[in-house]
Amino acid sequence: MTLMDIMNIMIGLIILIIGVLIGLAFLTLLERKVLGYIQIRKGPNKLGFIGMFQPFSDGLKLFSKEMIYPNYSNYLFYYLSPIIGFILSLMLWMLIPYYFNLISFNLGVLFFLSCLSLSVYVLLMAGWSSNTNYSLLGGLRAVAQTISYEVSLALIMMSSLMLIMSFNLMKFNEYQLNIWFMIIMFPLSMCMLSSLMAETNRTPFDFAEGESELVSGFNVEYSSGGFALIFLAEYSSILFMSMIFVMLYMGGYSMSLMFYLKMTFISFMFIWIRGTLPRYRYDKLMYLCWKSYLPVSLNFLMLFIGLKIFLN
Repeated sequence: MTLMDIMNIMIGLIILIIGVLIGLAFLTLLERKVLGYIQIRKGPNKLGFIGMFQPFSDGLKLFSKEMIYPNYSNYLFYYLSPIIGFILSLMLWMLIPYYFNLISFNLGVLFFLSCLSLSVYVLLMAGWSSNTNYSLLGGLRAVAQTISYEVSLALIMMSSLMLIMSFNLMKFNEYQLNIWFMIIMFPLSMCMLSSLMAETNRTPFDFAEGESELVSGFNVEYSSGGFALIFLAEYSSILFMSMIFVMLYMGGYSMSLMFYLKMTFISFMFIWIRGTLPRYRYDKLMYLCWKSYLPVSLNFLMLFIGLKIFLN
């Protein structure tokens, strides 16, 4: 690999990160507008045309405010956990299987699962280091939930991997030219969608930040830049999970407008569900994962392994 190749990769990554950050800004605006219309109000509409500049002014406001921290917090961990969380959520985006300039992953799915597993430590660190009861409880809930749904997520993905016999995300495009995987494994794709919501701590699974009982969960002591980074990491994950869902079940990656429209629709569904469904009870959330999704994904996996052996 020449110096020019490395430079190309670096420039590609920087452009990708800038693109993702702009996408996040407008995803927050979309969420506020959609929730506004669901609740029969306008949402942000003062700053710029239909509130277009609202996310940027919010970002400026958050990053220019003073960062306060509790006297009894473990300062280093408290300070670093939002930064590490944000970096991890951006690292996931290296998986976008571009046809040029960027890194090609043969083991993309394993990289995805590894980064998801690491994000658990960020939640735990953020909750514990604040040294308050609310944030510790929120952190513990988030960790229990994320670890549980990671198991079902991996098993659901294994059924798709069984069909293509590769960890490379580019392969999904080739195998879905004639029929989407969503059509041949519809129940699994729905399990996948709700597992992704649980994985990103979104309504109706947002126990990590249940306002009604935990004030704001693991991020209760964070202000200004720290809060903004946690917020950005969450929305980056939402956008990335939408992309993964489209790649696995809705036709794979293609450099077309249709791919990005599908991705936007899945992101919209995350918001739509937030505006529609009430929060689950915590024990029911765990019950859903271990007693419903786990058996379903294991049965489907056995079915696809059987089909693979039978057809070969």
